[in-house]
Amino acid sequence: MLHTSDFDFELPPELIASHPLEKRDASRMLVVDKNTVADKHIRDFLDYIKPGDVVVFNNSRVIPARFMADEHEITLHTSVNDHDWWGLCKKFNKINIGDTLTMDDGTKIQVVDKDEESGLLLHFDCDNVFDVLNNVGKMPLPPYMKREEEVADRERYQTVYADPLGSMAAPTAGLHFTDELMGEIEKHGAKIVKITLHVGAGTWMPVKTENLSEHKMHSEWCCITPEQADIINNAVRVIAVGTTSMRTLESAAIRARESGVKTRVIPICDNTNIFITPGYKFGAVDILLTNFHLPKSTLFMLVSAFAGLPEMKSAYAHAVAEKYRFFSYGDCCLLFKKDV
Repeated sequence: MLHTSDFDFELPPELIASHPLEKRDASRMLVVDKNTVADKHIRDFLDYIKPGDVVVFNNSRVIPARFMADEHEITLHTSVNDHDWWGLCKKFNKINIGDTLTMDDGTKIQVVDKDEESGLLLHFDCDNVFDVLNNVGKMPLPPYMKREEEVADRERYQTVYADPLGSMAAPTAGLHFTDELMGEIEKHGAKIVKITLHVGAGTWMPVKTENLSEHKMHSEWCCITPEQADIINNAVRVIAVGTTSMRTLESAAIRARESGVKTRVIPICDNTNIFITPGYKFGAVDILLTNFHLPKSTLFMLVSAFAGLPEMKSAYAHAVAEKYRFFSYGDCCLLFKKDV
């Protein structure tokens, strides 16, 4: 039986990156292949690309999901429809179903429902929620940064290829890529596919149970089109940029297995609550580029399933010793799938 405490590790707080580096492609990259580690740079990513590879990115765009309403700070995380969203609120117990709250621009929101895990279900009385958020919302920086949004975050907490709006956190492995680096990937004979997973509570909510089988993952919407599935299925190797790309690909791989289809993936445009822990059999991804993750998080569990728990603990200890920068604005690591 797996326990949450199995995925704990020591992390000096000074290694948590509160701001991005001046240049997107200035980050370090730790390469982990079985029991070997190598200190590289994100631009060395190209050295690991081979003709026939398909590099898969999550193109979801972060919305300014954090806002004030009657002195309550609310962070949206999951869309139900164009006007209804689930959001988290620190003063959850002081708000009741049926209450009406007023945002800073005068927009009214009604509290439709409450849930201990998902927070508040809010109905926005406006024409376009995104327009309102662009006016009064802030980028939802993770709490471990311990600072407010700055002007630069509007651009830097967003990938250069971000397109469909919907995430309440950035797919951070993609933050290292510039247009130039993206172009170089294709010059090396690889194809680029941009799939979508709108990052919500499922990606970043902490695990509150010691027994992992009791943890409930929130659902997040993801999509791989038929055309994208064809490209992925014809890949020599699939390289996922980010855990959200990985979870989307593996959700599509599970659907393929369940359908009896002999391909890596099948098209998917649906919600997923996939929770990947050691013992999971990967069906789509061969290599993963990802940032460094929080202790005891579902994302550290995912990378441990992919590259091995002892290997990841050793790699993270090396990263701490070498003073790599951790979390959203931090450095990254390139992981090769461990043979089971």
